[in-house]
Amino acid sequence: MLSKKGFKDLLLYVTVGGIATVAEWAAFYFVNDICHRHYMLATVLAYVFSTFVNWLAGRIIIFKNSNKSILFEIVSIYMAAVIGLLFNLLIMWVAIDIFNIQEMLSKIIATACVFIWNYLIRKLLIYKE
Repeated sequence: MLSKKGFKDLLLYVTVGGIATVAEWAAFYFVNDICHRHYMLATVLAYVFSTFVNWLAGRIIIFKNSNKSILFEIVSIYMAAVIGLLFNLLIMWVAIDIFNIQEMLSKIIATACVFIWNYLIRKLLIYKE
């Protein structure tokens, strides 16, 4: 069961995640649908962009009192994001190429799945108290 502080942290992370998700979906749509680039390239670019947005929003909203250096945070988050990106690409490939699910819907599914990984890695490793 979550403590009151744990529940508050989770709600704040959902808010930050929502901001990053909108950034990711908008970037994916732009690269994939407007620029007509392959969904894998669009996934990578959107994920890298949203990881930065997630770090920035998280630093401002949730982890503003962190005593970690900004360089440590960014390096740690992008190292963890590599695994999240691999999950994202695998889910996109399975959804699109195996199950023939539309690209934007596949992106939404992948984002939801990877959200849990991103939350846990930040909470348990990067910003553990």
